[in-house]
Amino acid sequence: MTTVCNDSHGDFILLGFSDKPYLEKTLFGIILIFYCLTIAGNIVIVLVSMKDPKLHIPMYFFLSNLSVLDLCFTSSCVPQMLINFWGPEKTISYTGCAIQLYVFMWLGATECVLLVIMAVDRYVAVCHPLQYTTVMHSRVCLQLALLAWGTGLLQSLIQAPATLQLPFCSHRIVDDIVCEVPALIQLSSTDTTYNEIQMSIASAILLVVPLIIILSSYGAITRAVLRIKSTSGQKKAFGTCTSHLLVVSLFYGTVTGVYLQPKNHYAHERGKFLTLFYTVVTPSLNPLIYTLRNKEVKGALIRLGRRIWDSKNK
Repeated sequence: MTTVCNDSHGDFILLGFSDKPYLEKTLFGIILIFYCLTIAGNIVIVLVSMKDPKLHIPMYFFLSNLSVLDLCFTSSCVPQMLINFWGPEKTISYTGCAIQLYVFMWLGATECVLLVIMAVDRYVAVCHPLQYTTVMHSRVCLQLALLAWGTGLLQSLIQAPATLQLPFCSHRIVDDIVCEVPALIQLSSTDTTYNEIQMSIASAILLVVPLIIILSSYGAITRAVLRIKSTSGQKKAFGTCTSHLLVVSLFYGTVTGVYLQPKNHYAHERGKFLTLFYTVVTPSLNPLIYTLRNKEVKGALIRLGRRIWDSKNK
């Protein structure tokens, strides 16, 4: 029996933390600070990677892609989140929710693939240094970046329409802070077995498999680094790889908690905070992680600062 809805494109209500209004006011200030840090930090990373010739290598090309990705990812949901946390009005139009879902899924899936590519890049650089420039030349890097963005877009075009085609008749209160698949599936008034299976398959392909590849790559990298006789060489290799592993841990640790968690009230409440973390906190920490632990980026920042200072004082 098919459920018929009189208003299939009405507004949604993002419930967020409505039962804790004091928490929402606090979160508004915290999120605004992190959002500003995300914008500033990732723009700096992109500019430094573009302007400094010493950073025109594959690792920083992919890092620039990650920064652009984080800028778009947070901007797809944080402004609406701030509006909802500031006042009592928590509605989002059907079109707004659909756009947010498409973009959110596209960029989230893209980051899963991009982090794998960055791990493979580090694997080739450390384990096969003599072949690195041959294997990771500029055309291959561009193709890999397009693969990441294209895979994310394909995933969005498959799963987002399937989710939005579900009937939302009984009510339109989304018990989440953004329009994402698990919350919308839970909201639907019909059988969602197909959508849940689809989400499980996508989670396995985009979360579990990439994580296995990343951990395998860094296992091989660790063995190769330990064979390096130079202590300074070991520190440099471990420093770069540790930065990437921190980013991977922050992103995958929170995303898997949302998309692979059991269905119960406690897990769902915890999922809101995890969503908050990977949409707001992680994108702001990525630039800090790479700049604070990377001498090349810090050196490039100093050189860029000097050039700006010299140009102003001419």
